[in-house]
Amino acid sequence: MPSNFTLEQIIAMAPDASSAKAGQGLANPAKWVSLGCSDAALWGACQGSGSKPYEVEVDLGEPAFRCSCPSHKFPCKHGLGLLLIFASSPAAFTRGDAPARVLEWLAKRGAKAEKAQARQEPTGAEAEAAAAKAAQDQAKRAAQRAKKVAQGIQDLRVWLADLVRTGIASPQSRQYAFWEGQAKRMEDAQAPGIARMLRELASVSVSGEGWQSRRLEQIGLLYLLLEAHDRLESLPEPVQADVREAIGWSVRQEAVLAGETLPDVWAVVGQRSYEEEHIRVTRTWLMGAVSHRYAMILQFTRPGQALDPILIPGLAFEAEMVFFPGSRPMRALIKSRQEESARITALATSPDLESMLDACSDHYAASAWSSVLPAAIGGVVPVRQGNRWLLRDRCGAALPISSSFDQSWKLLGISGGHPVDLFAEWNGRDLLPLGVCFDGRYAALA
Repeated sequence: MPSNFTLEQIIAMAPDASSAKAGQGLANPAKWVSLGCSDAALWGACQGSGSKPYEVEVDLGEPAFRCSCPSHKFPCKHGLGLLLIFASSPAAFTRGDAPARVLEWLAKRGAKAEKAQARQEPTGAEAEAAAAKAAQDQAKRAAQRAKKVAQGIQDLRVWLADLVRTGIASPQSRQYAFWEGQAKRMEDAQAPGIARMLRELASVSVSGEGWQSRRLEQIGLLYLLLEAHDRLESLPEPVQADVREAIGWSVRQEAVLAGETLPDVWAVVGQRSYEEEHIRVTRTWLMGAVSHRYAMILQFTRPGQALDPILIPGLAFEAEMVFFPGSRPMRALIKSRQEESARITALATSPDLESMLDACSDHYAASAWSSVLPAAIGGVVPVRQGNRWLLRDRCGAALPISSSFDQSWKLLGISGGHPVDLFAEWNGRDLLPLGVCFDGRYAALA
């Protein structure tokens, strides 16, 4: 329901910064011809540049948006503006029965959801035959891909041996094109995870003092992955899953959803988005209230496409989670969920930075190729030391904040110089804050 959304969370639904700004500009009842609401939906008419006002609807169950404006963005500025008004000024809406157009839209959405559910649950001999054929085709494709990956890894071994002979700090190895060429060859070999590792190696030389040691460490992890691939069948199944994931093998969602579920109240404690090959990748972290277990949801969207509105930092909801295979699985899918949500008022945190580091060390020992890990730390204070920001705990221990984090002054303002509970990503070197809890409230920092 709308009372569960803060203005900040609604703005986070915007597909881009310009839509968010425009939506805020329309968050004024005076700019709307009419505003109405029911328990299920909002609707309104907003006068635009044309002669007829735009008709705007919001399904409060997810929420979902519809607007008669010509924008290709979703949600558009009108949908954002309508929800922003309801979050800040619900009295501006006339409560009553929804217009026919809104009822028709809600009915179509319900029917579409039922059909999708029916398609997910086929029965009978036809379904069994289709499943058998799909499994056969999948096995054939997997064998073909395994052959290509094995050849690509063999070529990469030779390339790495040449690199070590010439020196990891040679002028050639400091050029991006040197790594990019090999990364593209690994993509051709259908090993996108290795290609990603090579591109990360390309950026190490501009990462500041001590980059040589960091590059050597990453090359060691890459070589360990190649060794693990060659011994794949002799490894325990969870480790095999880690190796396949690091190489870039995908797991069918149907297989994941068939696994054991973990029901809990899941709090969305942090979210980070970045661009990769013209696709927006969003990593959303959730924490179980009872299990205290982390779950990470990956979403891939095109520019202008909105994210799942239930996965907004600062909200918590009941759901059944299923996890991808692995030694310390965190990537997950939501199998079922309750649409109603509540705001986060507190985080379950590690008592200090040392405890957080111990937990991360245990994870890296079990799953060496994890790039970033979730870290909720209690009672930390942001402090500035020279040109670097740090997080200091009650024991006086401190860890650096990532140089890519540009909201350190905001974090300091929120804390007021007092300890706060923080959620961040840890990459083995520094922390990237994503959310903070203070005075019973949560604020996103991404």
